[in-house]
Amino acid sequence: MKVILTSDVDKLGKAGEMVNAKTGFARNFLLPNKLAVQATKENIKIWEEKQAELRAIERENIKKANELKEKIENTKVKIIAKTGEGDRLFGSITSMDIEKALKEQHGLDVDKKKIEMKDNIKSLGTFNVVVKVYPDINANLEVIVDKE
Repeated sequence: MKVILTSDVDKLGKAGEMVNAKTGFARNFLLPNKLAVQATKENIKIWEEKQAELRAIERENIKKANELKEKIENTKVKIIAKTGEGDRLFGSITSMDIEKALKEQHGLDVDKKKIEMKDNIKSLGTFNVVVKVYPDINANLEVIVDKE
């Protein structure tokens, strides 16, 4: 029996998907618990309209993400830090520091959780950091760490 899921169902699918479910499972569990609706012509038409809207929103989000990626890749962030002997930093540069510098220097609002660093930066120099702008869209940001 074809049904359109209204909620995520383990081992069957996510909300908004049209799936084939066993008739008994659909009649005895999915439909009474309002986890799905039967895939009638009317429901399929409504579902297709919603899918078209979602695809349009997704395209718009990807377009915005690509624009943000271009902005990030065309910028350099300069961070001034205190150093000790041998030009080693006191402390380290974290994703939070990079987020703050991006906002102050370029007005770009990027969540620190989206800035991927293998380790915190602990020395002077130029480093490349990956920023996850959108799923499957990553931007490379150049971070320059200089001494006071």
